[in-house]
Amino acid sequence: MTDHYAVIGNPVNHSKSPLIHTEFAKQTGQDLDYITRKIPLDGLASGLKQLQAEGFKGINITVPFKEQAWLQVSDKSAHAQRAGAVNTIIFNDDGTLTGDNTDGMGLCRDLINNHQIELKGKRLLLLGAGGAARGVIEPLLKYQPSSLFIANRTASKATDLCTLFAAFGHVDGGGYDAISGSFDVIINATAASLNGEVPPLPENILNPNGVCYDMMYSDSDTPFIIWAKQHGAIKAIDGLGMLVEQAAISFQLWRGIQPETKAVIMLIRQLKTV
Repeated sequence: MTDHYAVIGNPVNHSKSPLIHTEFAKQTGQDLDYITRKIPLDGLASGLKQLQAEGFKGINITVPFKEQAWLQVSDKSAHAQRAGAVNTIIFNDDGTLTGDNTDGMGLCRDLINNHQIELKGKRLLLLGAGGAARGVIEPLLKYQPSSLFIANRTASKATDLCTLFAAFGHVDGGGYDAISGSFDVIINATAASLNGEVPPLPENILNPNGVCYDMMYSDSDTPFIIWAKQHGAIKAIDGLGMLVEQAAISFQLWRGIQPETKAVIMLIRQLKTV
């Protein structure tokens, strides 16, 4: 019997997740299908109940529901509990929901395995303090950067995250005007790219051989990727690899098998150029 999975969001029709999970299923011989499901902005709770009633086994969650989904899940992984955001849900046979957050591990796998970027001992700058940022802080700190600075338009949100994750490494934060010094890796976790914008960054904050990473993925360069290239980044990386890597972790949580990711990333890159 075919098992059913979905990604929910608003908007969501643009999502590459159905293609990614279909390729994973082919690789691993798993009998499943995977669709997009648009949920009304005020309809998450009822949407989850509807998916459960329809017999879905699990879902991914994208913008803008990751933090709302955290409130709907009674059983959370330790990482998801701290992150305050959930991007993967398992619908259990007893009617309960298990939530996890695979974004941070997906980001780190893409940086390290696919782009050979060293994080240990590096100065990292994370832009944003919303659900996307919360999900990646702990995994980034586990790789022992020399420091991580969280910058956000509302400074208090950044400093709150510093307090929450202080036990995991050297983390500071504040408003964009509090950014000082230069960084080896700058990661954009804001939604500014969706509005054609770039966070207000000081000049000369990227070290020589510095790397920029936009967690957003687009078929063309995002404004942050354009900014990175203009400011001398040796690598300006979009979020496609993170999308595929976090999906692979979700797939393993659901199916108990780890799919291979590089061929899927390459496939989507090729489709982009056709």
